[in-house]
Amino acid sequence: MLKRIVQKKSFEEFPELMTTSEAARLLNVHVNTIRRWSNSGKLKTYRLGPRADRRFDRKDLSNLSHRVKRSHN
Repeated sequence: MLKRIVQKKSFEEFPELMTTSEAARLLNVHVNTIRRWSNSGKLKTYRLGPRADRRFDRKDLSNLSHRVKRSHN
């Protein structure tokens, strides 16, 4: 599975990571789609903080965006 757990790190230490809602807005999909892709391993997820909030690397989102666009053409 492509999930990474990053415990006891502050969100400020990872400025290149985006929230679930930011990722959804960037890819123009619903937040539940981002969660589903995260759960299935289609999108690499970083878990931060004591609540293990999901964060997504902008590069991974860009790569996924290109793959999705190619599959629809």
